Amino acid sequence: KEERIVVLETENAALHLKLAEYQGLAGRSTKEALQFYAAHGQQMKLQRSSVVTQLHGAIKKRLKQDLKSLHSVALELSKDFQRQSKTCLYQVLAAVQGIQLQNEAMRMFQIKAFDLEQSLQEVTERYEKEKQKRKALHNSLVELRGNIRVHCRIRPLLPFDAAAGHSVSQDRQRNFSEKVAYAADDETVLVKCSRPGHASVNKTFQFERVYNDLESQDAVFADVAPLLTSLLDGYNVCIMAYGQTGSGKTYTMLGPQLEGNLAFSIEEESELGIIPRATQEVFRLISEKPPGSYWVEVSVVEVYNNEIFDLLAKDSYGKVFGVKRDVVTTREGKSDVPLLTHETVENASEFLHLVNKGLQLRVTHPTLVHAHSSRSHLVVTLTITTVVFGDNFGTLWEDEQTSQRVNKEASCTFPQKMRDNKSTSSSRASSPVQLEATEKMKQVKTRLQLVDLAGSECVGMSGVTGAALRETSFINRSLSALADVLGAIAEQRAHVPYRNSKLTHLLQDSVGGDAKLLVMLCISPGQKYLTESMQSLGFGTRARQVQRGQVKKRNFPVPSKAK
Repeated sequence: KEERIVVLETENAALHLKLAEYQGLAGRSTKEALQFYAAHGQQMKLQRSSVVTQLHGAIKKRLKQDLKSLHSVALELSKDFQRQSKTCLYQVLAAVQGIQLQNEAMRMFQIKAFDLEQSLQEVTERYEKEKQKRKALHNSLVELRGNIRVHCRIRPLLPFDAAAGHSVSQDRQRNFSEKVAYAADDETVLVKCSRPGHASVNKTFQFERVYNDLESQDAVFADVAPLLTSLLDGYNVCIMAYGQTGSGKTYTMLGPQLEGNLAFSIEEESELGIIPRATQEVFRLISEKPPGSYWVEVSVVEVYNNEIFDLLAKDSYGKVFGVKRDVVTTREGKSDVPLLTHETVENASEFLHLVNKGLQLRVTHPTLVHAHSSRSHLVVTLTITTVVFGDNFGTLWEDEQTSQRVNKEASCTFPQKMRDNKSTSSSRASSPVQLEATEKMKQVKTRLQLVDLAGSECVGMSGVTGAALRETSFINRSLSALADVLGAIAEQRAHVPYRNSKLTHLLQDSVGGDAKLLVMLCISPGQKYLTESMQSLGFGTRARQVQRGQVKKRNFPVPSKAK
């Protein structure tokens, strides 16, 4: 065991020596490996640095090439920009020069236009002055000759114009609604007349004034108002509307009619017709005169089926109802309606109230042409009595003391006449005869007759039957009688057939030359009513040619020189 222990110890020592030897070898090998790794790392670093250097060189070379090419492109772009800027500069300079030339030309044109505008304005002013002079001369000539003033109003196309009244083709309905009557200017009507298979012919008609379909009621009345001044100057005045049914006569004379109400409304003042406007103007003119020097009476009659009806007559209970009256010729040759009701009015509102009452009794009947066709002629008469003081007529109460004295005398003579509406009497009894007892008080009567004639009708188009057909017959006959009267006056016949119709007999004084007469022609512009419109225009043309002699003025009493 001991020997074995020695042997093992010896072997162990040998093994320890070998182990130490091997550990020395391992240490050296580790050092060599570390050195190798260090050398390999340096080699790799050297290799990487050489690749980067090569890449850097290549990139640097490529960047130089790119910069050179960019520089050449930039030079080209700079040269192009310089060339284009020079071109644009030349163009701008040329445009500026052109603008300057255009501005100079514009200034020249503006100067010429201004000169032309001034010359045009001067010519227009001269034309207007000459036109006014010509109109004044024409009016003077009309008054000297006693000619009838004729104005023409063309109404606009309305929805019912497209309806023909019976079954027709659509093409014919379109033709019916075609506009054929125009206002060429303020004195000329142009009508396009055409027949199947024939070329259209334009016909013109001249009147004192022509209103197109856009002109308002104000424009119409502006030309009528000067006649009302003549009323207070001592002249009788008559204004009548003539035309076919549905042409706008009642609208022109009265204004719009409300549905189911035949009276006119005073709410829409801009739409009021000639009758209410004329009354307002008359009372305005009277208000400028000395108080008490005028008073106004009104009567309303209709001519229906050749009979005259008093629309202001009252029964025993004070209710207004139409009473038949008759028209007679006085010894002086004037027409008169005995027992006609005259109501005294003090302002336009009272007048409108009375006329509204009368309109409620006016006969109307719907036809295929007009839903509210008037079946009678309406005559509204304003009788203006002028009270003049014989000893001081020259100034006509211009001084205040005379005016007060006359007012006192007038109030003593007819104190209730101008305040009580109970005064319903005949045309002869209506004047305060007590004035005759006062020698210094004189009175002069002038009349304003406002006539809304019933429209002429074509029976085939209006489609009336029965009683309405009889009414149409009387209407057409009375209008024909009016045309005959004007024809007789124009031809200066010895006999004028006033009594062929109650209408002409009633209007004898106005039509025969005792009043300034204005006829307002109303026509429809559509092809459907071409025949009736031509008939109305022909009537107006013939009326213009009538020479009745100078209209007589109601002479005011003139004091003698001794007084």
